Amino acid sequence: MSLPVTVGVDGSPESIAAAEWAAHESEIRGAPLLIVHADEWAGAALPGVGPDARCRRADELLAETAECVRRQHPALEIDTRQLAGPPATALAGAGAEADLLVLGSRGLSGLRGFLLGSVGMAAIVATPRPVVLVRVPGRSTVPASRSAVAGSSRDVVVGVDIDQYFDPLLDFGFHEAAGRGARLLALYGWSIPPVVRDASALVAAEREMGPDIARRLAADLRPWRLKFPSVDFVERSCVGGPAQLLLQAAENAELVVVGRRMRMGALGAHVGSVAHAVIHHCAVPVAVIAHE
Repeated sequence: MSLPVTVGVDGSPESIAAAEWAAHESEIRGAPLLIVHADEWAGAALPGVGPDARCRRADELLAETAECVRRQHPALEIDTRQLAGPPATALAGAGAEADLLVLGSRGLSGLRGFLLGSVGMAAIVATPRPVVLVRVPGRSTVPASRSAVAGSSRDVVVGVDIDQYFDPLLDFGFHEAAGRGARLLALYGWSIPPVVRDASALVAAEREMGPDIARRLAADLRPWRLKFPSVDFVERSCVGGPAQLLLQAAENAELVVVGRRMRMGALGAHVGSVAHAVIHHCAVPVAVIAHE
């Protein structure tokens, strides 16, 4: 039996959007959907709210979410489960037993972008499995692209780095593109040496370095072209900050894929700066892929 697509819900609009996205993903993968709820009140001293009441609330939430999903996906195999323990730990544990963990991400107005929240971020860094973060449709701070408005096919965008191991990101991205009938865009952002000061020197440095970087990227990606010949695939290497380039590409994307190195820093596990920026500011679903 295939591993489930697992989605965490808490009754918020963001978690409902995540459940709907996860159901569609389950259908693409031919996998069951598992809807889970981690009680954020566990261990809290809330007057008049005991364990039995919290349990009933969780059961009702799970049943309502499952029913909502079944109306749109009547043939989908759906199960529900209450999770015990601290929410981040419980969600990470559920994600470790899933093919994919899906979470909602709430938006903030204006230029502040999107906020995932401490529970979601902690769950991301605690599980080695892919995690997808979903926004509520229509709450984008990024203007829709012309092709998106027209309803044409949109990209699966994968952020790659030719100086790092990015095979897990491409493996995830290509399977997503194949299942969705979408184009895959492999995007690499690179920088000009800081000694370059004036515009003419900048143009010259880009002209001299650009072709070699493009060749290196093409060589790294050639095996993936052969592995997924049916996927429409384009590669792009551009001068600029990787996070900003990914956010620009997201205007014509249905999914953005970024990496998270499985490493421990002084303050524990964390995501890198590029993944962090994309997670908090990208308006479309973001897949975070752990890799060495």
